[in-house]
Amino acid sequence: MSPQPELPSPAPSLTEVEPHGVDRIPDAERTATPLDLFRLAFGGANTFSTCVLGAFPILFGLSFWQGLAATLLGVVAGALILCPMAVFGPVNGTNNAVSSSAHLGVHGRVIGSFLSLLTAVAFFSISVWSSGDALVGGAHRLFGLPRGDLSYVVAYALFAGLVLAVCVYGFRFMLFVNKIAVPSASVLFLIGAIAFAGDFDPSYAGVFTDAADAQTQALYWPSFIGAALIVLSNPVSFGAFLGDWSRYIPASTPRRRVIGAAFLSQIATLLPFVFGLATASIIATKVPEYVDPAAPDFVGGLLAISPGWYFLPVCLLALIGGMATGTTALYGTGLDFSSVFPRLSRVQATLLVGGLSIAFIFVGRFALDLVQSISTFATMIITCTTPWMVVMMLGYWTRRGWYDPDALQVFNRRQRGGRYWFAHGWNWRGMTAWWVAAVVGVLFTNIPGQFVGPLGDLANGVDISLPLSLLVAAVLFLGLLGAFPEPRAVYGPEGPRLARTVEVPVPPITEREALSVPSATLRA
Repeated sequence: MSPQPELPSPAPSLTEVEPHGVDRIPDAERTATPLDLFRLAFGGANTFSTCVLGAFPILFGLSFWQGLAATLLGVVAGALILCPMAVFGPVNGTNNAVSSSAHLGVHGRVIGSFLSLLTAVAFFSISVWSSGDALVGGAHRLFGLPRGDLSYVVAYALFAGLVLAVCVYGFRFMLFVNKIAVPSASVLFLIGAIAFAGDFDPSYAGVFTDAADAQTQALYWPSFIGAALIVLSNPVSFGAFLGDWSRYIPASTPRRRVIGAAFLSQIATLLPFVFGLATASIIATKVPEYVDPAAPDFVGGLLAISPGWYFLPVCLLALIGGMATGTTALYGTGLDFSSVFPRLSRVQATLLVGGLSIAFIFVGRFALDLVQSISTFATMIITCTTPWMVVMMLGYWTRRGWYDPDALQVFNRRQRGGRYWFAHGWNWRGMTAWWVAAVVGVLFTNIPGQFVGPLGDLANGVDISLPLSLLVAAVLFLGLLGAFPEPRAVYGPEGPRLARTVEVPVPPITEREALSVPSATLRA
């Protein structure tokens, strides 16, 4: 009798705490679909915090149409960069940081953990800031709640605690939240379009008009590119997280469907981006004090121009959308740090990262410049994450999508050896391409009035950090693969694509407690 195929396990209860960390998800439990990936990726961005990012082109002085062009450029470019990162989850059944072991080494995979932490802190903070401000502002207009620091502290703490609770329960609960949040937030945005239709004027001119002086005109391209990069940071921020959700998709799912779901999820974010852009242009026209570069307050301005009947929808949008953004940002980092710090369970790691993020929320909100904090973090996400993504995607291409799932888990099991041990757990080819490209990106960054790198003015003030870092990462990584071939063992049965190899033995996987180092190590 032929063996029966393994049947999918029953879906766990929503209130059952997820048992898995970054270990490979068993095939029987991988019941998610590309549509679920779309829901999570879109739901994490179909929020109030994305509206705040959508307002930045207006804050940078662009007209509505110039801002729309910058937004389209940022969203489409970011979606194209992001979408291939969705394939690692179904292939390996684990998150993207663990999958990066194949290209940066067993120890080099901690770079992915660092990037996910940076992103989680930034976007969890943005979601709590924007949602908390909207809830306090709406309650002030509806019920007369004082808008003092105490009100904001309580709102931030309660909202952050609610997001933490969802993350602790895990993937299924988060998916349930997003199934509600995606259609609800979309409807509330469409209602908002009706609420502001009468005040919207697409001819809003910004500051770069024909009457502007030469000094102002010279800032146009730096402002345009800077605005596009802040928009682009939103899709790029999902690069370290896509595997957290796509790992529940069966490995047999066609790659084009997985990539397509990731791409469309970001194109769909034009809804909140354009909502933020359009309402910011109204704010700049009717209550310009709220877009003063010295102290911008998009949320306060939105409430100031809202009709009374839209206050409650604004509060609901802040609550529902903020939950989606906060959970998608925080969940993956807690998941990954449970493997970086093995004494911590997934729940404990989530609480630790959440606590650090909450501390940053209060420092960024009450001790630092809020817009400066958002812009700086968005810049760091782009310059550090995109080269890492380039290494991952080129590595996937040269390996023909072949990986050894057991060898990927060596770090998490506190072992040593295996196909991806390379030189003491580090693949210096991928590591070098990443850090050199990231440094180049930081050096050439130029976001006017926010962050300017030491070489940021070499292109007449235009930010060329992203194309430079992408080019440097790609050329350097492929060049290093050609000059210093990787071991044949890291490639699959079909061999490499456009890469040379060297034959060296694979060090056996052993427990870390063993003091002796195998003589046969992948030091090529």
